[in-house]
Amino acid sequence: MLCSSLLHVPIADLVDTLSGALWGWPTIILLFGTHLYLTAVLKFPQRKLFKAIKLSFTKDEGASGDVSQFGALATSLAATIGTGNIIGVATAITLGGPGAVLWCWMAGFFGIATKYSEGFLAIKYRVKTPDGTMIGGPMYALERGLKMKWLAVLFCVFTGIAAFGIGNSVQSNAIASLLAQPGLLGEGYTGISTQITGLVVSVLVALVIIFGVKAIARVCEALVPFMAIFYVVGCVAILIINWEFLGPALNLIIDSAFSPQAAGGGFLGGTVMMAARFGIARGLFSNESGLGSAPIVAAAAQTRNPVRQAMVSSTATFWDTVVVCALTGLVIVSTIIAYPEISQNDGAQLTHLAFAKIPYIGTPILVVGLITFTFSTILGWSYYGEKAIQYIAGRKTIYVFRALWIVAAYLGANLDLALVWSLADCANALMAFPNLVSLLLLSGVIVKETNKYLWGNRLDEYSNEEPPVIED
Repeated sequence: MLCSSLLHVPIADLVDTLSGALWGWPTIILLFGTHLYLTAVLKFPQRKLFKAIKLSFTKDEGASGDVSQFGALATSLAATIGTGNIIGVATAITLGGPGAVLWCWMAGFFGIATKYSEGFLAIKYRVKTPDGTMIGGPMYALERGLKMKWLAVLFCVFTGIAAFGIGNSVQSNAIASLLAQPGLLGEGYTGISTQITGLVVSVLVALVIIFGVKAIARVCEALVPFMAIFYVVGCVAILIINWEFLGPALNLIIDSAFSPQAAGGGFLGGTVMMAARFGIARGLFSNESGLGSAPIVAAAAQTRNPVRQAMVSSTATFWDTVVVCALTGLVIVSTIIAYPEISQNDGAQLTHLAFAKIPYIGTPILVVGLITFTFSTILGWSYYGEKAIQYIAGRKTIYVFRALWIVAAYLGANLDLALVWSLADCANALMAFPNLVSLLLLSGVIVKETNKYLWGNRLDEYSNEEPPVIED
């Protein structure tokens, strides 16, 4: 026992240090630089955002695929929108000052081009199983487009680790920890046992994932709009209550994003470099543009050509960061200006205190938002992890994976996950490197077909490329 404890400390410290290094400036520059590069070579696809939003609600009749374009988008958003959009934004403000909100928003805005490119490659290089199921993602772009199967395997290994960590155990733990807090929902609330919460979460997860991607997509199609509308309307209500502080909050966010002066207004000071680092890092982490997770489900979409799905995929980053993260940032900054006595030492505490200052609706919005966001993340990441493991070990592993996923959801609610979080954080960053290789080396293909379908006004045309059938 003593030896185990002695070994645990340096391993935990080592993994934590590695996580910090992987999410440091080199990775941030690489990811954000890719966003800027793809935005430039693709001729600013953000210009077609409203067209892309319209396409996401349009059923592509006669197109091949397993789920609708909206179903694929909803599943992607389910996996992407999570605690990072709420508590993560507060953490960025705590560490980098209010200017981090603007940098987070910029990471999302330019990340639209990267998410577009990921969606394109997912369709372009997807394959079909003998039973007609579509599968794809960065691993198939690496294998089929670049002949780098070894790198595809590495991507899947990192995705599997990240899935069980950040995509499952950590999310389950967040729900259980939240509901276990005495007094969270008012006087007399004693908290719910983490064992009970873990059991409920695992049962609910089981009821969905055992039926595969179609069931996951159906649940996400219903859950994502509800949770997003509920949270956005709640944030707007809070901003209306804080309307006299909204202008000062916007000014403070913009000024502190580019000015080295102390933030003021009850905020901890933050330099421009700190605001940029933590804001961009949080934006990159929350919207997952460039990490390679979302294209795994985009490959299952029913779409007539790769560019249509690319456009639909790109809207996920808009909703996730440009809308949800921005609203969260405005709520927190305006509330702290209104109540400068609020502590800023901890992101989770800051979020809770900021929302709790709003009578009646503040805490329920936060609680319902966190529960639905985290639960949907578990569902979305279950598909990512399943396809990653299937690529490595074959289709026969699917049911074993689903069983392990259900168990992990229960265990995650009842364990100390500090080391698991750090390991998964490392794997999450390492996923990006193989994915960025495919994006950058295949950017010529993306540009060529974008010019043909998008800028050539041929979005309604059907591609004559048929996905190859693979033995599985």
